[in-house]
Amino acid sequence: MTEYERSRTMPVPPDRVFAEAADAGRMDSWLPRALHVHVEDPPAVTVHEDRTGADTAALLRARPEQMRVEWGTREAGAYAGWLQVAGIGSGESEVIVHLSFFDDDHDPGPREVTDALDTSLLRLEEQARRSAA
Repeated sequence: MTEYERSRTMPVPPDRVFAEAADAGRMDSWLPRALHVHVEDPPAVTVHEDRTGADTAALLRARPEQMRVEWGTREAGAYAGWLQVAGIGSGESEVIVHLSFFDDDHDPGPREVTDALDTSLLRLEEQARRSAA
């Protein structure tokens, strides 16, 4: 098993960041560009990966009381992850995203994953800033 975690401080209130992160219909705007979430019957979703052309059955749950989003594959158990939003005062947020790959075939490697996580957190911040304006 391989795990990755990245965080970012955002000058956006935590409820605004969480609302953007938890909106399954808008996830494509901040997830890595090669991943696309198709909502089925929540919590069931399908994740399409452009790189492989594969569709993966997954689960996606938002937990508003915890300001947390959790996801993972349904049948294969290949990967899971979560995103946690916390207020840190003065209308700012800290966002942590964590990925666990249980199958090495699904792990693209440390550089690609950390770059994708950092880019996704930046895109989430930009999206949350626009929606808060």
